[in-house]
Amino acid sequence: MNPVEIKNITKIFKSNLGKVKITALNGFSLSVPGGTIFGLLGPNGAGKTTLVKILLGSVFPTSGTAKILNEDISNYKIRSKVGYLPENHKFPPFLTGEGVLKLFAELKGVKDKNLNYKIDELLDLVGMLKWKKVKMKKYSKGMMQRLGLAQALVNDPELIFLDEPTDGIDPIGRKEIRDILLSLKEKGKTIFLNSHLLSEVELVCDRIAMLDKGNLIKEGSVEELTTSKKIYTLQLDGELPPGLFNAEMKLLDNSTYQVHVTGLTELNSIIDVIRAKGINIISVNPQKTSLEDSFISIIGEAKNSNKNA
Repeated sequence: MNPVEIKNITKIFKSNLGKVKITALNGFSLSVPGGTIFGLLGPNGAGKTTLVKILLGSVFPTSGTAKILNEDISNYKIRSKVGYLPENHKFPPFLTGEGVLKLFAELKGVKDKNLNYKIDELLDLVGMLKWKKVKMKKYSKGMMQRLGLAQALVNDPELIFLDEPTDGIDPIGRKEIRDILLSLKEKGKTIFLNSHLLSEVELVCDRIAMLDKGNLIKEGSVEELTTSKKIYTLQLDGELPPGLFNAEMKLLDNSTYQVHVTGLTELNSIIDVIRAKGINIISVNPQKTSLEDSFISIIGEAKNSNKNA
């Protein structure tokens, strides 16, 4: 069972008495495997927040179907097994950290005689235990984010939606939250992550979907999306004679070359020639790019394709 199954979801917003229509999602389909951290990426206005709101039942799709935890999203009872951290969330300023978690536990229908102990555990997990009795008005942006993550976990959810969970948090805090997310994954939780910090997404996500203008542009593992299939690094036991190949080849150091090829056929031809020259090959590695570079490239290609269509 995939915890999230989306089939042909379309959402059209209407304004100005229905005369203006904005397509936020356009026939969007996606499956999220269980026990994974799944990243949702896209520029502003891509439809990411609309998709999450549809899955949580706060926005209704124009057409299409979706399930979470094998139940149709129209079944509100399934939300008791879901955690959610929205972007730019606000808590009542007169409540303490402990009070916020008690409030959300009650709102989520948590019945646990050991709730006080569980709240202490969660506050300790996100590094906020010593702020337990402090009111929200004294919390910084980063502290609010940490507490927001704790409230998303107060009902021990199977599926967790996180919108910009490390926003406003310092580098050490981001590392701590990454560790929390990875530990949740080890426990079998499924995490649906929306973030503009692509370096963070690259470090924790198993798979990623890229959206633009309501369309799914690309979906795959981090490895697939950050590995170039046409640029390779060859480490050799010796140097190549100059001008040996027509392919674009660059010497990086005494025995390492970067080669641009049209595909695997050309790469293998190059390897055959190197071996024929009696030069041993130590390694052949596809070149990786950062997720940010890959994202910019993929979204740019999609925009150019739309212009030319």
